[in-house]
Formats: sequence, C-alpha cells, structure tokens
Amino acid sequence: MNPITLIIIYFTIFMGPVITMSSSNLLLMWIGLEMSLLAIIPLLANKKNPRSTEAATKYFLTQATASMILLLAIVLNHKQLGVWTFQQQTNTTLLNMTLISLSLKLGLAPFHFWLPEVTQGVPMHTGLILLTWQKIAPLSMLLQIYQLLSPIITTILAISSVLIGAWGGLNQTQTRKIMAYSSITHMGWMMAILPYNPNLTLLNLMIYILLTVPMFITFMINSATTINSFSLAWNKTPMILTMASTILLSLGGLPPLTGFLPKWTIISELLKNNCYILSTLMAIMALLNLFFYTRLIYSMSLTLFPTNNNSKMITHHQNLKFNFTLPTLTVLSTMTLPLSSQLMS
Repeated sequence: MNPITLIIIYFTIFMGPVITMSSSNLLLMWIGLEMSLLAIIPLLANKKNPRSTEAATKYFLTQATASMILLLAIVLNHKQLGVWTFQQQTNTTLLNMTLISLSLKLGLAPFHFWLPEVTQGVPMHTGLILLTWQKIAPLSMLLQIYQLLSPIITTILAISSVLIGAWGGLNQTQTRKIMAYSSITHMGWMMAILPYNPNLTLLNLMIYILLTVPMFITFMINSATTINSFSLAWNKTPMILTMASTILLSLGGLPPLTGFLPKWTIISELLKNNCYILSTLMAIMALLNLFFYTRLIYSMSLTLFPTNNNSKMITHHQNLKFNFTLPTLTVLSTMTLPLSSQLMS
C-alpha cells in the first residue's frame, strides 16, 4: 500500500477515538466512531485473499448496523429533547438502543460472533488494533453516559461476556481467536463494574491494553498463528518464550502479576455493592481463562509437537534485534501490582 495512504489511514484511526473521547456532543461522538470504522476497512482487506475480504465484510456489516442503531437513537433523542446529549429525561428505549449498539461495536456477548472470525481473518498487527485501539471510542462513550444506563442490562451483558469468553477460548488452537475470546472476557469485566465504579473500568482497559500489546508482539516475532507453531519458540527465541509465559499468566489474573490488579479491585468493589453471585461467577470463570492460558504455556514450553525438522538443529543462532519495547512492556505487565496501594488509598 502507498505510504502516504497508510499515513492517512493510521492518522484517521488515531483521530477517531480522540474525537469521541474529547466531545460531549453525541453527533461528534458518532462521527469519531465512523472515522475509525471506515479507516480500518482498507487495513482489514489489505491482503488479497478471501479470508481477509470476508473478515472486512463481516466487520463492516456489524459495525455499520451498530452505527445505524446508534445514529437512530441520537436523532430520536434530539427530536424528543432538542439537545445533542443524553439527559435524565431521555427515553429508556433510546438508552437501551445506544447500549446495544455500543455492545455490538465492542463485541460483547451475545453480540460477539463477529469478533473471533474477524480477528482470525486479518494480519496480527491489524488484529492488535482491532482488539485494543478500536475498543477505546465505544468505551469512552459508555463512560460518559453510564449513569443513565440500565444496571440490569449492563450486568446481563457482563455475565454473558465473561461466560462466553471463558468457554469459547477453551477449545481454540488459533492464537488470534484465543486473544479475541480473551478480549470478550475483559470487556465483560469492564461492563460488570461500569455501573458502580467507572474508574475501575478505565483501569481495567489500560491494563488490558498493556497486556495485549506485548502478547501480540511475541506472536508477531515468532509468526505464531497456532499453538502448534508457537511450540517451536523455546528453540528459536527462549527469552521471548519466558516473557510470553509471564504475560499469559498475567492475562489470566494470577497474583502477584499486574493482571491480578483489575480482578482484585473489581471483585472488591462488587462485594461492597452486595453483588455476591456476580462476583462469584466472574471469579470462577477467571479460572477457566487461566486454564487455557496455562495450556498455551504448557504447549509452547513443555511439549514438543511432531515435526519434520530436527529441533536440536534449529538452535537459536538467529540474530534477533530486540528493542526496548517488548522488555519494558513485559516488566509493566507483570510488576505493577505494588502500585495498587497508591490506587487504593
């Protein structure tokens, strides 16, 4: 692709969520969402194969449907109240339409079916943008209107996302699909705490991005699209294997790693608000997530899959040029828990 075209595309993807975050006008928020949607389509369809075209088509159709529902709610709200913001007097149906459209954009269950398929059909770096940066704009919109949303519907979306994210990831062998189901689970955790403490939703989003970025970098370095292909990483890049294992355990929320911090704070806040059944269900499902992350670690570090190559001959003579990005992100994704005392105070 033409470098100038790429610069314009990435700049538009960057500006979309920025416009949504910095605006209180619903129409401008919608424009920011549309900018990031339309700009990422060329990246999804960049590879000339049917899988990428299918992924781009699925993404466009689902996102366009969500945008249409959202715009309908915004226009009807303006017709009813004469303002471009949601108010206490806004019709509950319009707020529920907004919540459903933003859930569809985020890939929350039961509107999640497009997310694993689209993530699987695109290149790793585009999948990374899809699972991290593209989540910021819809979540920032939810953070601005969370007081008006129905806690019951929000809780149903949260429980279903945590359940489906945990169960769906169990039988996956594709690394991108595993990360997609991980994204669904993390979004469920964010939605669960949204009605009670939106600051924890923001904290969870930051830590989720902090963990997902180095994980995708390790996949890209090893060209690991399946668990099988990742199983040779111990012989090619042993240092990266150690980093990947630690990040995966952190993603699963194992103490004392950084990934435990959002789960700890969210469960504490839910218990303060007497949500005992919800917090118990989420804690149990977190174990399922930890199980399939641990299975991935086991596959890539403790087993050898059948291969035609003599693994002992593929010694790590590759001259990999490490920059400071991956080690720095790994340290942040595993050793931030001591800062929790500052957050709690």
